[in-house]
Amino acid sequence: MYDQIHNWLVGHGVNATLALVFEGLAAFVFAAVFSVVAHVIAKRIIARLIIHYLEKRKEKWCDAFLKTKFFNQLAYFAPALVIYYAVPFVLEGYDKAAVFFGNLIFIYMIVLGILVINSFLSIVLNIYQTFEVAKEIPAKGFIQIIQIFVIFIGGIYSLSILLDKNPVYLFSGLGAITAVLILVFKDSILGFVAGIQIAMNKMVAQGDWIEMPQYGADGDVIDISLTTVKVSNWDKTITTIPTYALISESFRNWRGMTESGGRRIKRSILIDMNSIKFCTDQMLARFSKIQYLSKYIAQKQEEISEYNKAHGIDDSSLVNGRHLTNVGTFRAYVDAYLRNHPMINQEMTFLVRQLELTAQGLPIEIYVFSRDKVWANYEAIQSDIFDHLLAIVPEFELKIFQNPSGSDFKDLIRR
Repeated sequence: MYDQIHNWLVGHGVNATLALVFEGLAAFVFAAVFSVVAHVIAKRIIARLIIHYLEKRKEKWCDAFLKTKFFNQLAYFAPALVIYYAVPFVLEGYDKAAVFFGNLIFIYMIVLGILVINSFLSIVLNIYQTFEVAKEIPAKGFIQIIQIFVIFIGGIYSLSILLDKNPVYLFSGLGAITAVLILVFKDSILGFVAGIQIAMNKMVAQGDWIEMPQYGADGDVIDISLTTVKVSNWDKTITTIPTYALISESFRNWRGMTESGGRRIKRSILIDMNSIKFCTDQMLARFSKIQYLSKYIAQKQEEISEYNKAHGIDDSSLVNGRHLTNVGTFRAYVDAYLRNHPMINQEMTFLVRQLELTAQGLPIEIYVFSRDKVWANYEAIQSDIFDHLLAIVPEFELKIFQNPSGSDFKDLIRR
């Protein structure tokens, strides 16, 4: 075709050199026009039709494609392909220039291919994260390592084109710089290995509440990537933890609590030792009027009376035989109160016990589980329980231990 155009121009009196220039300009114009047309068809027509179709579907995977503008990126291949195949015709007779520009366009398509592949992988990740399994097995680290691998392969291939070398030749030379690559990609390699272990062992997942004091982390996991894990702390700060640290160091994961039937309440009330004593008849008569203790007092009195009679105990002295104490009765009240509390899970561990004596008194520990695991609700339930118990302690003629304050010393001086 170019020969015919050339002959026609020369036949009409055009200089041979000018004819070659006109041929080149004509070829360039045709290539530019066809590339623009290809771009318009690919992006303005085909891509829009596909996008319009996906918008009608209104499915999660469709939204993932729409958000990343995947088809718009893919449309850039059309003008690139037109120019790539037009270069030999535009630069006919200039072989070196044709090869050079052809290689540049090919490298551009490689880069574009890398972007499109990575965009597609991001779409796959976004779709995967809509499934429940994504909360247990994070895949972001695996996707990122594939993206790095794609970039690496594309870079090697592009370099082989620029150097006019076989890609296999470049890959064979990588052995010499393996140590450097390992040093450069150390975090990525460690993160990849850690990601596999985390996923296989289900150690941590997005949405888990973890504690890692050595990194100042105490909150929900919001992102698990190839090299880092992001934690949104309760004070709304963000802590970044190296992914490999989760397998090389210890951390606490509260997932077990959130998946269980309750959240643990573990607190103690310190009883002043000087206020502990045996119950008198007057005290027992008063305690019998307490709703949660009436049956307990009656059963205990009958049990103790039968025991003392069976063993011939002289009950004129409280030292002999068995007798109820105010602290034991208080512990029984706490047990009954919690067993009747609607927000305490009765099917999980339930303990109201004495701990070892301390310099601050006798600890009465409550070890139960709240049905409501939401932090604010849990704290409210816990506070309500101890508000009541602390207020009820004087009814058993007991005292709460607390260190003396300035006002206590003032009262002593006044006396």
